[in-house]
Amino acid sequence: MKTPTAYAAVTDYYVATTGSDTNAGTSSAPFKTLQHAADVAAPGSTVYVRGGVYNQKLKITSSGSAAAGPITFTNYNSEAAIIDGTGLSVSGIEGIVDLTDANYITVQGFEIRNYTSATTNLMPVGIYVHGSGSYITLANNKIHDIKNTSTPTGSDLQGRDAHGIAVYGTKAPASINNVTISGNELYNLVLGSSESLVLNGNVDTFSVTNNIIHDNDNIGIDLIGFEGKSPSTSYDQVRNGLVSGNRVYNISSNNNPSYGKKLPNNSNAADGIYVDGGKDSIIERNYSYNNDIGIEIASEHSGKSTSNITVRSNMVYGNRLTGIAMGGYDNQRGSTVNCKIVNNTLYKNDTIGDGAGQLYVQFDTKNNIIKNNIFVAGSTDVMIYNEYTQNSGNIVDYNLYYGPGGASEANFTWKNQDYTGFAAYKSGTGNDAHALFADPKFVNVSLSDFHLQTTSPAMDAGFTDTAIIGTFDIDGQARVQGANVNIGADE
Repeated sequence: MKTPTAYAAVTDYYVATTGSDTNAGTSSAPFKTLQHAADVAAPGSTVYVRGGVYNQKLKITSSGSAAAGPITFTNYNSEAAIIDGTGLSVSGIEGIVDLTDANYITVQGFEIRNYTSATTNLMPVGIYVHGSGSYITLANNKIHDIKNTSTPTGSDLQGRDAHGIAVYGTKAPASINNVTISGNELYNLVLGSSESLVLNGNVDTFSVTNNIIHDNDNIGIDLIGFEGKSPSTSYDQVRNGLVSGNRVYNISSNNNPSYGKKLPNNSNAADGIYVDGGKDSIIERNYSYNNDIGIEIASEHSGKSTSNITVRSNMVYGNRLTGIAMGGYDNQRGSTVNCKIVNNTLYKNDTIGDGAGQLYVQFDTKNNIIKNNIFVAGSTDVMIYNEYTQNSGNIVDYNLYYGPGGASEANFTWKNQDYTGFAAYKSGTGNDAHALFADPKFVNVSLSDFHLQTTSPAMDAGFTDTAIIGTFDIDGQARVQGANVNIGADE
């Protein structure tokens, strides 16, 4: 333990811009630097940071404990404690707040900003958790202007990377586990080929809840596997997690040179929420809108799969390429298997009219369940688009469809066969025997209120399997309230 004898009786410490590291660290005699407080804090300590701008890095390598409690770093009362990276160096991948092999740590209530690099292959991160560790809580922080502004190099345009929050499980078999990331806001991030909020590698058991992520130039939330972050392939998948109650919007790669140096590049490749190689997790009760892709469950690595992901009770609307995507984005990628897409409401995605529709079924999808979803098409009338024949064991039923052209003009592509008209789609594919084509009667689409009117045909029209549909709807209300479950996110 790093705690000197002089501080042994002290539980809580204070940091202020007017303090001194030779002080006792009390409220009346605070420390000056975050790092000094981190170096002396013991299990159960709270480090209170007074209002002001701290142009400092914070490296956390000590741990709290189950018995004594976490070490907590927090702003004092409602004062604005700002960790500002202006002019600070970036070494490799580095967080301005950086946790290495730490356990029982809480970081909450800070504004973290302006940590940047203009150099290829340097990666600034707002909060970076890596190695192994457990019981890490990152809560109610505002993270913005974390940027890499270098020019990407090579034919693959790599090397221009940054993250707002990154959790990398880089050891094995010891994981990073019991991670809570809640109530944070991440915005104005320049990320290159990286993500706003990412969990990658050997991360097991986590929750990402009630965050607001917006106006960034790449993916909002990402759960990643198979990138080699863990030294053991057996542990190189993010797993056993919950992504719930988040609001993700205005996420686009179209002005990101890592997707093409000519800007805007119209790549439309950035997901609001993405599972790339993760497994055994739930994506529920999120709002994802005005992004390139609303939600995607896929694998970018050939021969590897995203598996056992449940996507349910989400509101997904106004996204440029598609609402929900699954499967590898081309035939050199991996697969999506044993996943469930249930009780989501998708409204007028595919705003660029590219034809990917509301549900984009890509390469190599197997044994997935797609039920109880509302699909409302935009001007293209495309509901489901599936250009690949590597599609087996997928069950599609009890969905509700609607589009401006009516049932006769609804467009579906399934196993690379095109169908015009709802009846032709059902008879040609065998899908959706219990599906409806009807106006779902939302409360007020002009206000993006996709709750159901009491006369909606989606009421009590879904397939009830509580093991799949979950306990709550988009608002946290009981999932089954009437004679049966509703179709869509709203009960």
